[in-house]
Amino acid sequence: MQKQLGLGIIFVCVLGGFMMAGGRLLALWQPAEMVIIFGAAIGSMFIGNSKEVLHEMWRQIKQVAKPNKEERELYRELLTLMHQLLEETRSKGLKALDEHIENPQQSSVFLMYPQIAEDPQLLGFIIDNLRLLGMGKISPHELETMLEQEIMAIEEEMLKPAHALHKTGEACPGFGILAAVMGIIITMQQLDGPLTAIGVHVAAALVGTFIGIFMCYCLLEPMSSAMEDLVKRRISLLMCVKSILLAQLRGKQPLLAVDSGRKVLEPDVKPSFMELEDWVTNKAM
Repeated sequence: MQKQLGLGIIFVCVLGGFMMAGGRLLALWQPAEMVIIFGAAIGSMFIGNSKEVLHEMWRQIKQVAKPNKEERELYRELLTLMHQLLEETRSKGLKALDEHIENPQQSSVFLMYPQIAEDPQLLGFIIDNLRLLGMGKISPHELETMLEQEIMAIEEEMLKPAHALHKTGEACPGFGILAAVMGIIITMQQLDGPLTAIGVHVAAALVGTFIGIFMCYCLLEPMSSAMEDLVKRRISLLMCVKSILLAQLRGKQPLLAVDSGRKVLEPDVKPSFMELEDWVTNKAM
């Protein structure tokens, strides 16, 4: 809702201010300029990025435009799931997790947490590293190094769409100038015509510059920033799992291990220790 509100404020204030100054909205409707600018922007993204990055960009844009209203529930599921897995490990050993991590889609534990089960990236990160712990002895330092490298690789890959959109946004004023220059070329061909017609062509050319600047600073740059924030929140989930596994490997009790993961979550979704204790206690009951 906040992002939709921000978008509404941009359009109302920019276009409203234009109209307050005596401008006519119809003057901004220049399809040819839009075709040039949007075509150049989209084409450059196709040239400069792989199909996978473009698909991920579209997916992230949809997530930004329609955020997960149950995000806090996802964090509750994650912390509760990890506590349940660690409790089972403490009582039965790591081998007891084999039935869950080998086939998570049919696991009685993972099926209790639908948001985790439906998140391939997060689910894969959990089961892969639980499997790693079960394969043999590994020191906390070695595990920390491995997880840091894995998370860095995931973050770098997830940030590619935001960086691609940022570069396109930076280029949009240039695309606007491109459209404006082409409009001026057309204007030069009309110099022997009436003065009003020349004015119309010049105005149309300037609209191209306006559209390019508007797309950059009002649409694409804010969207790329929002996508980076989305990635940051996704990475905090993986950092949470990392902290929990390291604490468990260092011999912490399940509740304290899960609490170490709680502490790295984003402030707006991070539960208090009392809430965490209530979650895991109620689940255990």
